[in-house]
Amino acid sequence: MKKNDWFLAAGIVIAAAVILLLQIFGSVQNGLTVTVSVDGSLYGTYSLSEDRQVEINDTNRIVIENGSVVMEWADCPDQLCVNHRSISRDGESIICLPNRVVVSIEGTDGKNEENSLDGIAG
Repeated sequence: MKKNDWFLAAGIVIAAAVILLLQIFGSVQNGLTVTVSVDGSLYGTYSLSEDRQVEINDTNRIVIENGSVVMEWADCPDQLCVNHRSISRDGESIICLPNRVVVSIEGTDGKNEENSLDGIAG
């Protein structure tokens, strides 16, 4: 390989690394909200950008911190919701089935929604 080939390869690698870093750290989350529903009814809606702790009917506790949500505590026997990883993107959810609590993230995360599906055609 010639000297210019090495420069071209290095440039491509650097460009790919910059694009990857922008994808990982550059997602805009200003429009995202955390929606909590209990037994199918809306319990509350909270901003994902505002750190807080939310007690849900003395059965569950979520923590919104650093742009993500985690179920910190639940009185259910299986603890699957507590062991679930934190969520931070549109469409993700944590469900506590025994307590009928659904925590989901809704809104826009800065990505192009023009090409996304909003329903299923039969």
